Amino acid sequence: MAGAKPAVLVAGGAGYIGSHTAKALRHAGFEPVTLDNLVTGNRCAVRFGPFVEGSIADRPLVEKTVREFGIEAAILFAAHAYVGESTAHPAKYYRNNVGASIDFLDGLMAAGVKTLVFSSSCSIYGAQTDDAPISESAPKNPLSPYAETKLFLESALGWYERAYGLRSVCLRYFNAAGCDPDWEIGECHDPETHLIPLAIAAAMGGAPLRILGDDYPTPDGTAVRDYVHVTDLGDAHVSALGHLLGGRPSDRFNCGTGTGHSVRQVIEAVKGVSGKGVPFEVGPRRAGDAPVLVADATRIREVLQWEPRHSSLETICATAWRWYSERSLRHAR
Repeated sequence: MAGAKPAVLVAGGAGYIGSHTAKALRHAGFEPVTLDNLVTGNRCAVRFGPFVEGSIADRPLVEKTVREFGIEAAILFAAHAYVGESTAHPAKYYRNNVGASIDFLDGLMAAGVKTLVFSSSCSIYGAQTDDAPISESAPKNPLSPYAETKLFLESALGWYERAYGLRSVCLRYFNAAGCDPDWEIGECHDPETHLIPLAIAAAMGGAPLRILGDDYPTPDGTAVRDYVHVTDLGDAHVSALGHLLGGRPSDRFNCGTGTGHSVRQVIEAVKGVSGKGVPFEVGPRRAGDAPVLVADATRIREVLQWEPRHSSLETICATAWRWYSERSLRHAR
């Protein structure tokens, strides 16, 4: 069909951000093909295109999938993503996030794919020494094996382009949050470590939310983070893909809103959308946590023409509340 957009291989597309990006790709006219081994992903989240079950480390499978579906570009989400676990089990993280990812890149190139969007992280910046928004040129100081694996892949992609012509955009996420506004897909981690789902669970009668430190040098003493709606993240991947397919150069972008919210502000937002209290207790700070982490999102707005349309804190919490409320009702039936 004239003008049809290409098929895109979404590695890790059964996960939280991957599934929302698959939906964004479908709405933009692409054909998302999900490759996922379902170790942490959910089969029920694959709703917007074909599904291939398997590992990104399986080079023959990657090559076969590329050829079978006519893949022209890829997005790499597949990675272990728990900071604490990475410190306790670094081998698991280097083996998967580095070793398997390199196998995936090699499989793509062997099949002729040289366009990639990579799911990176603001964790590569570490704990910044001031409260200013973080630009892409800020010093890189990863404080965990997880963060180091993300920075390593960014570096590897630079060398792969020089040597092999593999072009890429790396999106450095700040705090992904919220759920699909249409409630077709949502957030489902095990264990759950994200603040907003934990606050919602507390409001629904679960364990009290644990605030990790209330003595930071911030207006209310709790840590401030930049929350970006997962649907907006999906749109950012579509914009990044269009950037590369349009012949523009490889690049690295912060993916955030430029606005920070404290833990206490998140609690108040959950109370506002739910009409319920959020029981909490205060514990000590977590080692390595910065008081404030907020993106300087100037470049992604200017270069990719991306705007976070769903990322007000109220919208983020409202979409998450609706998702978790409906899941609770389904499970109760």
